[in-house]
Order: sequence, then C-alpha cells, then structure tokens
Amino acid sequence: MSFRLAAYAVCVEDGRVLLARHVSPEGESTWTLPGGGVEHGEDPFDAVVREVAEETGRDAVVERLLGVDSRTIPAAEARAGVEHQNVGVFYRIRLAPGRLRPEPNGETAESVWTPLPAVTGLHRSSLVDVGLALAHSLPPTGHVGPVPVGGLIRHSPALTGTDRH
Repeated sequence: MSFRLAAYAVCVEDGRVLLARHVSPEGESTWTLPGGGVEHGEDPFDAVVREVAEETGRDAVVERLLGVDSRTIPAAEARAGVEHQNVGVFYRIRLAPGRLRPEPNGETAESVWTPLPAVTGLHRSSLVDVGLALAHSLPPTGHVGPVPVGGLIRHSPALTGTDRH
C-alpha cells in the first residue's frame, strides 16, 4: 500500500470557492482544492501555505484547521494500480491581495473563483466535497463521512501516490 500526507486550502468568499484546475501528465483535467503533498520533515501548516503560493501566486493566511480526512483508494481505482491511503489535512484560508496566476512548470493550469452552486456541475476531486463539507459543518471531531465517488466526482490523480502534487 502506498501512502501520502497532503494539506489542502479551503477558501470561501462571497459565495465562491477558490478551485484549482489540475491537469495530469496524460492531459486529464480535474478541479480540486489548492494544496498538495507534505514534504518530508515539513509541517502540514507550512505545506498548505507553500502549495497555495506555488499554485496561485498568492500568499495564504491560515485561519483555522478544519479537519483531517483519511481514505483508502482500492488498487483498481488508483493510478499506480496499488491500494493507496491518502491523509488530507484541511485548512480554512484567506488569500492576500493580488492576482491569481497558473503554477509555473506545474500541473495547476489555473485557479479560479467558482460560485458554490456551480461546483456540483464540475468534473472534480472528492477533495472539493470533503473540504466544503468541513467548512460548512465545522464538525467538532474534524471528521466528515465518506464522499461517494463516481460520476463527476472522482479520486483525484493527486491521491494515487504517483506524483508529488
């Protein structure tokens, strides 16, 4: 089984959420939350700030920890073909002023403000639904139930353990 620890940013303002369009090396496009893998020895808090800056060109101010999500992706659904566990640490953030830009030499093609009602119609990672559920309910335990995967919701390519994103 492969394993990945990642940190994700949930930024909701004026009825919109900040989403990043991740493009895999194969050209597949999926909407997700800004964020990514925690590097060896790095604190998840520092990782989410670094990832937001890399993917959006803007500084993140972390407002609070929303929760932690742990899910196992069966080998048949994981890109690497082996069972994979992803542990995601979700933070509510706000962005410092400035203009959004794509990630230079990265897999994030763009970051955009998306009206919350439009999210359900997007081809998206389950991370989006987990992050929004945490931000909406603020569960005392920091845990939400499983998100059904299928249709427009899928396991993000970033969750399969085949890349660092």
